[in-house]
Amino acid sequence: MKKKIAILATNGFEEIELTSPKEALEKEGWQTEIISPESGSIKAWATTDWGKSYEVDKKIVDANPSDYNALLLPGGVINPDSLRTNQHALKFVKDFFEKGKPVAAICHGPQTLINAEVVKGRKMTSYPSIKEDLINAGAEWHDKEVVVDKGLVTSRNPDDLPAFNKKMIEEIKEGKHEPAL
Repeated sequence: MKKKIAILATNGFEEIELTSPKEALEKEGWQTEIISPESGSIKAWATTDWGKSYEVDKKIVDANPSDYNALLLPGGVINPDSLRTNQHALKFVKDFFEKGKPVAAICHGPQTLINAEVVKGRKMTSYPSIKEDLINAGAEWHDKEVVVDKGLVTSRNPDDLPAFNKKMIEEIKEGKHEPAL
């Protein structure tokens, strides 16, 4: 079955955390769309400096979560810090949890989930610098390359991408889970 996956990102996302999962999803024959508060293109952060620009497929205000089977949240420091204060982005994210659809977040990506108020009681991992933020928001944090909890897939950093991509694809193939909210 053809699936459609939303990739929610804005300027300053960690490049490999968008490109590697996107490539893995497309190898499955699935469609991906970059959703952003901006139109046009967004600029990646590539480890230590600005990277390439990527075309935005749809502005967040025009995107309907019902059109997608799953959600991917790449990390980077700037990207989730911006998204977690965008009410349209938070509503978009929350809808995936309310419907039990798979969500995959890597590195700093889970910061957006904190502000969407969807981490309480969930087993998760992340980049170590946001560990306390996740714990304070009610998550059960684990230092593992990938943690899966009812359709939510989280990983710590780009080194974990092979495990992250594999589990993300498994969860999307499984489809909807019990709604998390």
